[in-house]
Amino acid sequence: MVERLRADLGDDVLDVHLMSEVDVWVRVSVDAWRRAGQALRDQGFDYFCFLSAIDWMPSPYGRGEDDPSAEPAEDDPSASEIRQGYAGGESRFQLLARVNDIRRHVAVTLKADLVPDADGVMTAPSWIAVHAGANWHERETHEMFGIHFDGHPDLRNMYLPGDFEGFPLRKDFPLLARMVKPWPGIVDVEPMPAAADGGDES
Repeated sequence: MVERLRADLGDDVLDVHLMSEVDVWVRVSVDAWRRAGQALRDQGFDYFCFLSAIDWMPSPYGRGEDDPSAEPAEDDPSASEIRQGYAGGESRFQLLARVNDIRRHVAVTLKADLVPDADGVMTAPSWIAVHAGANWHERETHEMFGIHFDGHPDLRNMYLPGDFEGFPLRKDFPLLARMVKPWPGIVDVEPMPAAADGGDES
């Protein structure tokens, strides 16, 4: 599969990570994003799972699972380092899509680096012509990350008001609820009465 993809895309296949009998990650150039989706579909990967993006920048507001009232940990230079995961990368933002060949029971996760242009806009070719189901996913990715999809006919917001400013899934977008009160999941929970009394918890 990877060799056929390399034959179709040439140098636009930038990196591959194969975890035997687990998964395959392939990073392609953003210019080849649509062609990569079509090439995989032509190979039988015609079940579209999802399309989204990821912001690899560590959050300047800390991790959601950390207690905001706790003393900050000592500065760790690696904590601010961007690591793009399997198949690497060269940018803070990456586009992700996953497709399956349900006959061979094989799946591929595609990645592409996204770099803002001079106006700060990140753009990728739309997958709608390859998988109609990408429509909703591209709209959500546009709304939450600010990524434009060339060829998408209707990139309207689905969740947020049309005049909403900012992109909530970017790591530098402040989620005020986390900053003004403890985040659910890190709040102290009272023990069950039996456990508090030292009795049998069962």
